Amino acid sequence: MGAAGARSAAIFLRAAALGATSAGMTAATINPHEAAHFGALAADWWDPKGSSAMLHKLNPVRLAYIRDQVDAHWHIDARERHPLAGRRALDVGCGAGLLAEPLARLGAAVTGVDAAPENIAAAREHAAGQGLAITYFAGELAALPPQLFDLVTSMEVIEHVADPAAFVAELAARLAPDGLMILSTPNRTSASKLLLVEAAERLGAVPRGTHDWDRFLKPEELAALLEAVGLKVIDRTGLSPSPARGFKLGGSEALNYLVAARHAG
Repeated sequence: MGAAGARSAAIFLRAAALGATSAGMTAATINPHEAAHFGALAADWWDPKGSSAMLHKLNPVRLAYIRDQVDAHWHIDARERHPLAGRRALDVGCGAGLLAEPLARLGAAVTGVDAAPENIAAAREHAAGQGLAITYFAGELAALPPQLFDLVTSMEVIEHVADPAAFVAELAARLAPDGLMILSTPNRTSASKLLLVEAAERLGAVPRGTHDWDRFLKPEELAALLEAVGLKVIDRTGLSPSPARGFKLGGSEALNYLVAARHAG
C-alpha cells in the first residue's frame, strides 16, 4: 500500500481514536488517563470539519451496519423509518453522542454512557439543541440504574479497557433476552500495527501512545469473550478505508471489524 493508503489508514485510526471515548465503564476497567485524554476532545466533537471530521464520515458506515442487523434480528422492513420504536438502546463509550442521536432518530429510547464528564456535557447540550430526549450518564456502566436494553452498542472502546472480559460481561448483563449487541474494534494484525499505529503516529493523525497495538483483539479472541458470557456471534464484517467512499463495509478484516451478537440458545 502506498502513501495514499497509509494516509487513509491513519485517518481511519484517528476516527477510531475519537470514537474510543473511554477505557471502559466499569470499576474494574475504567482508565482515568484515557477518559481525560478523550474528554479533552469534547469541545470539537460535533464539528464535521474539525479534529473529528473522519469520525463523521465513519459514522454512516457504522449506522448502515447497525440498521442491517436490526432489520435482520427483528425482521423489520428496510423501508421502516423508525425500526427501533418501542425499543431501548444503550451506547457505551458514547462520546458526545454521534451514534446515540441517530439511534434516537430511528425511534429508540437511548441511554449513552461515557467515562469523560466533558463528553457527556457536550452530548447533553447537543441533544437538547436537536430536540432529542436522550439519557446520558458520566461514569461507570455498573453505576447505571438496573435496566435491560434491546440494543447495546460500543464502538472502538474495548481495545482501551483494562479488563476486556469484565467489560464484555458488563455489556452482556445489560442485554435483554431477545437483545442485539454490536461492537467494533481494530484487529491485531501486522497491517494494523503498520497502518493504524505506526503510520498514523508518523503522519500526525493521532498523538503518540493513543493506542496500544498489543491490546487490539483478534476476531476469535473477541468471539471467545462473548461466548464466555453466554453470547453468540451472529455476524461479522470488515471495516476499512476506501479511497472512493472514505470507509466501507465488507472485505478485509485486517484493520478493523464489527460484530453482532445475541444471547446463545
